[in-house]
Amino acid sequence: MSTLPRVVVIGYPNVGKSTLFNRVTGTRDAVVAPQAGVTRDRKEGLAEWSGREFVLVDTGGLDLRAAEPLAESVRDQARRGIAESDAVIFLLDGRAGVGSDEMEIARLLRRGSVPVVLAVNKSDTKLAQERVHEFWGLGLGEPYAVSAEHGLGVGDLLDAVVTLLPREQDLTAEHLQGVRVAIVGRPNVGKSSLLNALLGSERVIVSNIPGTTRDSIDTELVFRDTHLTLVDTAGLRRKGRRAEESLEFYSTVRTMQTLERADVALVLADASEGLVDLDLQVAHEAQRARCATAVLLNKWDIGNLDLEKARERVAAKVQMKPPCIPISCVTGRNLHQVLPLVLRLHEAYRTRIPTPALNRWLADIRARGGLPQRSGKSIKLFYVVQYGTAPPRFKLMVNSRALMHRNFAYYLENRLRDSFGLAGVPVIIDFEGKEERFS
Repeated sequence: MSTLPRVVVIGYPNVGKSTLFNRVTGTRDAVVAPQAGVTRDRKEGLAEWSGREFVLVDTGGLDLRAAEPLAESVRDQARRGIAESDAVIFLLDGRAGVGSDEMEIARLLRRGSVPVVLAVNKSDTKLAQERVHEFWGLGLGEPYAVSAEHGLGVGDLLDAVVTLLPREQDLTAEHLQGVRVAIVGRPNVGKSSLLNALLGSERVIVSNIPGTTRDSIDTELVFRDTHLTLVDTAGLRRKGRRAEESLEFYSTVRTMQTLERADVALVLADASEGLVDLDLQVAHEAQRARCATAVLLNKWDIGNLDLEKARERVAAKVQMKPPCIPISCVTGRNLHQVLPLVLRLHEAYRTRIPTPALNRWLADIRARGGLPQRSGKSIKLFYVVQYGTAPPRFKLMVNSRALMHRNFAYYLENRLRDSFGLAGVPVIIDFEGKEERFS
């Protein structure tokens, strides 16, 4: 998406920016709730209108007078979004009319060089329809009456927006399909700090207030000629502490959806608090989502965790044996290892092992003996092939699936992982017995 023109949506808190974002992108990616201030960081999505593709950017509410914690950070994220955009949609609440705050935002937009389209939301109500004419006074041109919730007038608004975008021949049309990397973990372990440290800029808001990040935020970069999408996510809590219908519940749903779409997961733990059970549960969720996974022990500069014991515990509790490295987003310790580790995991995630090498490995397993038995019958391992990648998937032919023990299946998985460098990669082995092959 980095090659496409960008359109940012700004406005006062709770005017419907995230609802408009979901409407235009045709998704439910942005968290929407009745209370103001739900969106804090910039949220990006791919949109298309009249054959033109562009990136739509949702922002937090631009309240110039708010003094609560994080308000200045939210304003700064909105300003950065405007500075990086090709066009701005200034969204207002048609029922509220024009006030001093709206006039102040309009003055700031008129001083800038980015073209602005004025959208008056919630115009499906009689009160809003009667007040549309008031918005001419902002000096930003024609106000477009829309209803983001019901889609009324959105087509006319987008017609105006696409006329402001750069011509297609001025753009590089190449679309890169790269690696999706989810940054996950408990609240306040440093996920947003890691994203900013890897990017070298304040892309997302960082605060010591748990729950600062409420949505999954995509950011793109190119590393060693590989296109990466880094996704900052909301912190995961224990299931018993996720109240249904709460904002935190929906943030958790977004995080789980991000894991399901990711290729690689970076699980952050707080080394100053030690490796807790919830860290291992997050790693287990990444494994269930079939992501290649690494565990990063953040805040190593202020922690006293035993690294070898931490690695042993991760290997014992997480089946795919993810690599575990200490880092510090503050001092920069080992940050240079993170993206190379992502590339190595992704390469293993998409690896295809030659069939002769797999069957030499299987012959070695048979030569060791000790194969499981049931009712006096021993399992026989005939041959193995790989038939899928991302994650690697194998089919192993046996004389009878009924003779296969669960523990022996785990043993084969671990030996396969050790022999072919698949640590941190989910491995799937399908066992097919003679009864299935000749039924």
